[in-house]
Amino acid sequence: MTDLLFAPAFTLWGAPTTWLEVAAVLISVVMVGCNIREIHWGWPLGALASLMYLLLFWHDSLYGDASLQVYFALASAWGWWEWLRGRRADGSPLHATRLRRRGWTFTLAAWTLLWPACAFFLMRFTDSTTPWSDGFITAGSVVGQVLLGRKFIENWLAWGVVDAVSVALFAYKGLWLTLGLYLLFVALCVLGWREWRTRLGAGA
Repeated sequence: MTDLLFAPAFTLWGAPTTWLEVAAVLISVVMVGCNIREIHWGWPLGALASLMYLLLFWHDSLYGDASLQVYFALASAWGWWEWLRGRRADGSPLHATRLRRRGWTFTLAAWTLLWPACAFFLMRFTDSTTPWSDGFITAGSVVGQVLLGRKFIENWLAWGVVDAVSVALFAYKGLWLTLGLYLLFVALCVLGWREWRTRLGAGA
């Protein structure tokens, strides 16, 4: 089974693209589309894609990103629950909203502290060749996932930054199809921001 997953489907710019990467990319695109439209089925699709990328990233020595997929899979269960049953502090159903100043401060502080922590962990316990960029992506993704789960519109800003840095990292690793996916993700982050902002403006 493993041989089939990592068998080359085709070659992009001299680097083989596996069937596992092809499947993970397709599922991820559908997942983000669901997130933009606030369709809760995006969460189980995200969990499935995360498990696929766990195998792919570990195979390519991207240990921070690989470990992050475990978090994504677990966070997807939480996010699914939040979108189906979550409530705001006032007891109202969970809906798209904006961070307040305190939320911004906490978000930026969390990302700033998690980044070096992730990087030092990768340098100490793995043979990662890109600990700082991998750590930045890992920290930002943790933050972005929490913001998305609680339906804060700023999740699209966090994911936009994460995806842009990921493009450079995947180019370095030769994961060209996934690089293309993350370029698409950057565009989808813009679309998601505009879509959610329109709903906020309409009072949805």
